[in-house]
Amino acid sequence: MDGYTGGVSESAPAAVRPSGRLVDAATEVLAQGGWEGLTLQAVAERAGVSRVTVWRQAGSRELLVAEMVRRLAVDYRETLWPILTGPGSGAERLGAALAAVCDVADRHLPLLLASDSAFHQTHAEVMHAVRFTEPIVRLICDGVADGTIARPADPNALGDVVFNATYWPYIHLRGRHWWNAADARAMLLPLILGGIREVAREGTPAAS
Repeated sequence: MDGYTGGVSESAPAAVRPSGRLVDAATEVLAQGGWEGLTLQAVAERAGVSRVTVWRQAGSRELLVAEMVRRLAVDYRETLWPILTGPGSGAERLGAALAAVCDVADRHLPLLLASDSAFHQTHAEVMHAVRFTEPIVRLICDGVADGTIARPADPNALGDVVFNATYWPYIHLRGRHWWNAADARAMLLPLILGGIREVAREGTPAAS
């Protein structure tokens, strides 16, 4: 997986992107009022500009949300890359990566909470373009190679399970049950990593 980019498209020119001020305001509105509350008028009021200004720069709330997704993708790539390329066994770096996944989720929580409602349908194609599971699969393969993770029947499937069993439950605990970050991680991450170790004990032996 050399050349991992996190699924971030760099093809769109910056000129077509809403200003950072408007995106920040939209994020705050989304956090407070959810998808239904995210209107150009609400963003204008939060940003302290006219609705006409928001319309000229953004055009629609969809473009504002698309920019939030782009920010999420960039953040994910930049957060995971040092772990992918850093020292440590595959299993150790996988644990660090899952903690980093939680870090990214916390920084984009309003967006991710909205994504389980109307946002999920509207921007499914954008979210699918962000290859969230790719670095997790890479670390699983690294662990197989260094003998710290058992060889799964399908590394891609395991990466999908590990990512989704971490990401969405963590977001749900943080945003819907109001758990603090430390408690959510302390309960969730050992379950995921312990499950992988259990598979290592009972499944196919790791590579030698």
